[in-house]
Amino acid sequence: METAAKPSNPSFAARQPCCSLANFPSEATQAEQIAEKFKALADPTRLQLLSHVAAQGCDDVCACDLTEELGITQPTVSHHMKKLVDAGLVTREQHGKWAHYSIVPEAFAQLRDVLDLS
Repeated sequence: METAAKPSNPSFAARQPCCSLANFPSEATQAEQIAEKFKALADPTRLQLLSHVAAQGCDDVCACDLTEELGITQPTVSHHMKKLVDAGLVTREQHGKWAHYSIVPEAFAQLRDVLDLS
């Protein structure tokens, strides 16, 4: 009578999963929304912009301050901030000729939940 082949690594059967995927989105719509957030975060300029906005806490940040701080042009700031707004990571309010941006805390709570791979 033949016995089943054993894995070549003796500890294979004793391994525990490295992480739980319990918080990953199970529905296509939710997965798409979260993927859009990650895509928006996948650009170094957007990460820098987001870092400057987040550093202000609950206060909003004028686009004019972002151009000076990062040494990039206003059209570049507008382009990248639009991607962050569209992804739901920041909000935009118009004050006169300047746009002001602030963080959406709930969006980051959602990303933290997804990345909590305990």
